[in-house]
Amino acid sequence: MSLQIAKLTDRAVVRVTGPDARPFLHNLLTQDVETLTPGVLRYGALLSPPGRMLMDLFLLGLEDGVLLDVPADRREALMQRLTLYKLRAKVEVVASDDPVFAAWGGEADGFTPDPRLPTLGGRSYGGEQTATASEDDYAVHRLTLGVADPARDAPDDKTYPIEANLDLLNGVDFRKGCFVGQETTSRMKRRGTIKSRMLPIAFDGPPPPFGAEVLNGELRAGAVLSGRDGMAMALMRLDRMDGVLTVDGRPVTARPPDWLPG
Repeated sequence: MSLQIAKLTDRAVVRVTGPDARPFLHNLLTQDVETLTPGVLRYGALLSPPGRMLMDLFLLGLEDGVLLDVPADRREALMQRLTLYKLRAKVEVVASDDPVFAAWGGEADGFTPDPRLPTLGGRSYGGEQTATASEDDYAVHRLTLGVADPARDAPDDKTYPIEANLDLLNGVDFRKGCFVGQETTSRMKRRGTIKSRMLPIAFDGPPPPFGAEVLNGELRAGAVLSGRDGMAMALMRLDRMDGVLTVDGRPVTARPPDWLPG
């Protein structure tokens, strides 16, 4: 595959700067921010106190703080929440017009490797990039690799980060100590109580509607999330993937990616 570059208009940028920027974010997010050096890109999430996902985000280390790459339709909510949390912290939270680009299929100058999977490619912020592919092309690439987009696949704030595979995609640092929602997340991982995960399913024809039931015989085996012709992401029960799976009477096949254990 030749190098592909897409502008991701569904992502937006927030800059958190000031002397307290790193410890402030470190205490909130699932990722280690205190050791984030300039130019390093990490992946994480902001959770609710009960441990459900509010949004996924990328964190790029800056000289004076951290750049956050977040879902565009949730940027304002994130800024409001950070402002609420900051209290006396010496931080400034500002929206940025920097565009977000993704590149895959080859080496690209100015792109930082995606911390989730090497095969996803890289990301870049600001500057001028010539797009050679569409956002839809990037969605196909991501879906083919079995990587969920929580902004599309977990829009109801009811999904746990482990269900979205953040523990397998370098999105949770279990050694960093406290963060919002840490107790539930750590307990699920420690006890191995992971009943469902997001993974692709394949079928013929157009995608079923969001939320359509995946059945194993007469038993509910999962629910369809975002998708396209021939393939979709689904939240699947791990103990019900063997057997004949159907959605609305159509046969479907679970396609766990090779990076998913078991």
